[in-house]
Amino acid sequence: MKWYLKVLKQYADFTGRARRTEYWMFVLFNMIFAIAAAVLDNLLGLKFTPEIPYGFIYLIYGLATFIPGLAVMVRRLHDVDKSGWWFLISLIPIVGTIWLLVLLATDGTPGTNQYGVNPKENFNEINEIGQKQM
Repeated sequence: MKWYLKVLKQYADFTGRARRTEYWMFVLFNMIFAIAAAVLDNLLGLKFTPEIPYGFIYLIYGLATFIPGLAVMVRRLHDVDKSGWWFLISLIPIVGTIWLLVLLATDGTPGTNQYGVNPKENFNEINEIGQKQM
């Protein structure tokens, strides 16, 4: 949950790098909350039409999390040393989506790249310092 909140705090921050954990935990919680919003729409009868299984709550949630989701994807692509524009590769049917998933699941570039320091190494250093102080 802390990763989900971290992404929301960096609402429109398209700079820097994001770890795999940060991205995939955001995706997981985003899916859970989106399904909950759709279920809530159905329970409260807020669907647009009887054929569409979601309504206003789902729409508002989707619009509110679109920008942070895009921003964390761009930061994740930065972690593998790719431009954020690489998300457009998903427009190529089937192959583009698979390639984007491979990029998002690939371990980040070790050390510093053109987009900043490796968040995984930075995170490990912070944990080591905290353990030494205890």
